[in-house]
Amino acid sequence: MSATDRRWTIALHRAWKDGTLWPWCLAAVAAACGYGVATVFHPGYLSADSNTQLWQALGDEPVNDWHPPVMALAWRMLIAITGDFSVMAAVQAAVLWGTLWVLARLVWKWTGSRGLSLVVLAVGFAPHIMNLTGVVWKDVHLAYALLAVVAIALTVRELPPDRVRTRWALLVLGLLFLTYAALVRKNGVPATIPVFALLVLAAWPAPGRRRWLAATGVFLAVLTVGGVAVNAATDPLTTRVYAVIPVDDLVHVLTPDQVRSAAEQAGADPDLRDRLVTAATTCRTRGITSDAYLQCFPQRRPFDVTYLDRRADVVVRMWTQQMPKHWRGYAEYRTRVFTKLLFQSNQTFWNGTHVNAGARLHPEVRKQPLNDTLRFALQNYVTGFARDLPMLFQGWFWLAVALVLVLRRRRAGPCARELRLLGASSLLYILAYLPTAPESNYRYVYWPALAGTVALALVATTWLARRRAAAAGPAGGERDARPTVPPAGRAPEGAPAGSRGDTGVAV
Repeated sequence: MSATDRRWTIALHRAWKDGTLWPWCLAAVAAACGYGVATVFHPGYLSADSNTQLWQALGDEPVNDWHPPVMALAWRMLIAITGDFSVMAAVQAAVLWGTLWVLARLVWKWTGSRGLSLVVLAVGFAPHIMNLTGVVWKDVHLAYALLAVVAIALTVRELPPDRVRTRWALLVLGLLFLTYAALVRKNGVPATIPVFALLVLAAWPAPGRRRWLAATGVFLAVLTVGGVAVNAATDPLTTRVYAVIPVDDLVHVLTPDQVRSAAEQAGADPDLRDRLVTAATTCRTRGITSDAYLQCFPQRRPFDVTYLDRRADVVVRMWTQQMPKHWRGYAEYRTRVFTKLLFQSNQTFWNGTHVNAGARLHPEVRKQPLNDTLRFALQNYVTGFARDLPMLFQGWFWLAVALVLVLRRRRAGPCARELRLLGASSLLYILAYLPTAPESNYRYVYWPALAGTVALALVATTWLARRRAAAAGPAGGERDARPTVPPAGRAPEGAPAGSRGDTGVAV
């Protein structure tokens, strides 16, 4: 062996022993895993929604705000850069595994355990997480964007005081991810509030009222400017899709005769009145308990996304006139839909490509068929766990996890406050579906499932690290080179005044 080779060997051995090489090993593992997952899903699993947005992203259909214009715009930009629509599914996998790498690196920093850092990476292979990684859905985008903000906030918290430029660059990146999350899912705004607080607390450990107001103002300004910029770039057709929710309530709470009377009282035109009555009759005849506008409401072909835009005011007027009179029926109906969402979520696995009746699969998709061998292997993996561990795919379980994270006041570890805010985000997101859930669908609880899984992984790694430290004792022999982080609320021994121990470095 030459002297140069010997020096390289010694340097690598030293880097491995003192831990400086391990984050790069984690990066290599995360990159390989992300590439493997992207290969399984290539060129991306599409639903009817994502097929529609692909037509819009390619400029073959006008953009409308039934689905988020920001997602169509992002897809359009990626296609313009790469020339391939499959890049969106690959980016989803890259964001998830990149975020998991950041979290795994932080766990390595906190615990000094290679094994525990790999546990965090393994979250990406969990059946209830991997099942939708390559499905181009706004729910997936919301989940991965919020998790990226969490990882960025934890990274900012750990930066030394002299890394000012890096700190602000990461905060801006986190704000952009947070803005995208708020724009990509209309009912996801409640979930962004605790994550926004997490980002602010990463920058200022004890922000006063002025800093909270200033930070909130900046976020609202960026959100407003982002929304205006997206609308200017896409010029979307207005659909006022929110009217779907009162249609669902009216059709399922009132009888067909009551729907007819309510429509006439609110001044609905004969076409809307007759369609609502038909929808109420159809839902009762066929036993359909939710999603009335798409399942029972008579639709023309092709589907007219602007139909409700011209009648949303009348529908809302009907709702405000009738629901107070039928409040008991309304409460019972919403409880029924919400409990079904919590206990009987469907679509735990999305089987590739699907379009609505009468819709057309984009020709670009037909050129890149799915790999059926990998698709069926993934389906067997996911559905097997759905059979043996069904709670992983049900909203009640992740609601319970969120409640525990929020209500558990005493929790040691390097990210106790962050875990509480993560639980609060999941909790608010699930509860936001109580008055709005259109149907029972697993994708509606995908963010709580991802947030809860990451939180459980962090709690488990902290607990195992403390057990290992307690078993080792003061003279526990050889351990990994990196020390564990002190308990929450305590600064390291000998640290200067104002240092934060495990809760980050004050700005």
